[in-house]
Amino acid sequence: MTPSPRDEEFSAFVTGRRVALLRTACLLTAGDPHLAEDLVQTALARMYVAWPKVRRSESADAYARRVLVNAYIDEVRRPRWRREQTVSELPDLPGRPDTGPGGGGPDAVDGDVIRTALAELPKRMRAAVVLRHWLDLSVEETASLLDCSEGTVKSQTAKGIARLRSLLGGGAEATSRTSRTRTMLPAEGS
Repeated sequence: MTPSPRDEEFSAFVTGRRVALLRTACLLTAGDPHLAEDLVQTALARMYVAWPKVRRSESADAYARRVLVNAYIDEVRRPRWRREQTVSELPDLPGRPDTGPGGGGPDAVDGDVIRTALAELPKRMRAAVVLRHWLDLSVEETASLLDCSEGTVKSQTAKGIARLRSLLGGGAEATSRTSRTRTMLPAEGS
């Protein structure tokens, strides 16, 4: 059975954009690769159902981002008792793949320092910082994705950046971090 043109188009989109979606999801989840994978899978499943509408739109990437952020917000709003319980250390299981730093994939995005600092931010504040400074979206686009006012985006982003600066040591120490870290922490007034 040959794949339909719809399936081929969607498959090409997934092949080209999955890694970028996974990076965004990793930042939204503060480095939880399993939850990030779940969010990307949920987003792609929702996109497949709506693919005829998506391919007629101007930007499938913007639609994908919107679906990913909505999946993240849905996950954040889900009651705690329904979710799986996470633990900081996995039990030592034989045959478990190495997921430590340097293993490529999501861990290569920004390093443990940034993910740890992002994890300290409240979820909505983290989402505002990631959308504004990682994905470089405008205040208006971020407000639309998070379904809040532009003022909320501005205040949450400013507070989030200030909190990240304090968590990462501020001043001279923060400037010695990787170049990606410097782009994550814009100068005051940005």
